[in-house]
Amino acid sequence: MKTCLIVIDVQESFRHRPYFTEDGFELYLQAQNALIAGCDERGIPIVRVLHSDGPAQADNPFALESGHVVPLRGLRAFTPAASFLKRRHSALVGTGLEVWLTEQGIRRLIVSGIRTEQCCETTTRHASDLGWHIDFVTDATHTFDMRQPDGSPLRVADIKSRTAAVLSGRFATLCSVQQALARAA
Repeated sequence: MKTCLIVIDVQESFRHRPYFTEDGFELYLQAQNALIAGCDERGIPIVRVLHSDGPAQADNPFALESGHVVPLRGLRAFTPAASFLKRRHSALVGTGLEVWLTEQGIRRLIVSGIRTEQCCETTTRHASDLGWHIDFVTDATHTFDMRQPDGSPLRVADIKSRTAAVLSGRFATLCSVQQALARAA
């Protein structure tokens, strides 16, 4: 089954948000870079998806005008098989990615990127509903602490655990970096 790695929203924009911290970031980046390196070595196509939305002005880090909608510093350099700019949570909405994947005969997606519970999870659910087989590499996704509606903290580990629980066996196969690379071979 032809496989493709999707690298979602791994962009400088996040460094310019008030919730950004370095906590756990280096571990995520190591896993993301290992996944990219493994796909590069195996000739697995890698797709870059970047996110842009909100007011088109320089002080919005997700606006093209900010200059921050670019690959994240520290991300392993790669030549994407295709690049897409998205304006919704799912990388499949309004981008042309669905058409590109179909034209390439790709049936399995390896999902990675930033934010675990938002764009990575939403893309996974959407792609699964459209019939793709998904390998979700939790270690190669990253997110940030949040606040629950009652104000109590919601930690990264809990967010990632919840995402894994709702995706596993329903929308995706949870994989380590090495498992995803082995399954793609």
